[in-house]
Amino acid sequence: MESRDGRGPQKPLLTLLLAAPRGFCAGVERAIRIVELALAKYGAPVYVRHEIVHNRFVVDRLKGMGAVFIDRLEEAPEGSYVIFSAHGVAKSVVSEAEKRHLVGLDATCPLVSKVHVEARHHYNAGRDIILIGHANHPEVEGTLGQLPDGAIMLVQNLSDAASVQPARPNRLAFITQTTLSVDDTAEILALLSRRFPRIVGPGKEDICYATTNRQNALKHIAPLSDFVFVVGSPNSSNSQRLVEVALKAGAKCAALIQSAAEIDWTRLIDARVVGLTAGASAPENLVEEVIAALRTRFELDVRDALYMRESVRFNIPRALAS
Repeated sequence: MESRDGRGPQKPLLTLLLAAPRGFCAGVERAIRIVELALAKYGAPVYVRHEIVHNRFVVDRLKGMGAVFIDRLEEAPEGSYVIFSAHGVAKSVVSEAEKRHLVGLDATCPLVSKVHVEARHHYNAGRDIILIGHANHPEVEGTLGQLPDGAIMLVQNLSDAASVQPARPNRLAFITQTTLSVDDTAEILALLSRRFPRIVGPGKEDICYATTNRQNALKHIAPLSDFVFVVGSPNSSNSQRLVEVALKAGAKCAALIQSAAEIDWTRLIDARVVGLTAGASAPENLVEEVIAALRTRFELDVRDALYMRESVRFNIPRALAS
């Protein structure tokens, strides 16, 4: 079929529903800014324990600026600056840094720090603690490491919730990872509440505002979409949850992609409406690249699907503020 101007085949029409909010949250923006300011103030290298956020494009950009990402504190020379990632770290990591005379800069998201405070509060109040989260995730490891070994029981799913046996069921509290599926967590909490009616939780839920908002925004466009793309990294919990949310909300298909280069075009052959969002650690330029790639193959009708506007901002550490 010729295009209207006669310059060649007409591209098929594709409606793109662009979820909002999407992409960077305040905690991620703060963590990245901490690395940038530390490099500007102290010069390279500045060491970062684990990925500052779960996105390889962000990590690679910071590497190019002089950040050195390490898995073990022994990799940082004594006296150097070390930044702890947005996911938080165990108390033992902070103690080890002090013993090695490292200058620690804490980029832990304030909403993760809130969960750490809750854990210590419940422990000091003599309660058994259940943490709802995913094993081996850095945030979960950091939260477990706030208290002595065995002080927190990890519940990952409904099966765990049905079998967990706290020593003091009438003195029980729960906390959660901040990047979980809102709906899945609600099911787990409902089961725990039936089993342990006196269980107590936080005054305000632990799943962070950004995770909740991105999931809710996606729920509005998923039922209308033949395919949903979630831009994010495979090791990003909140991005993985978005794929699950899209499918549960009614999207015919959904896929996690790190960049436009990972688009499987064969899956869009019959698509007429595509949804697009991004995890909280994915920069907006990656979303823009996906849109540009779609334009090369489709006559694109881009529609902003605004769920709500976010205005949350977090302060940076005083050591970097001046």
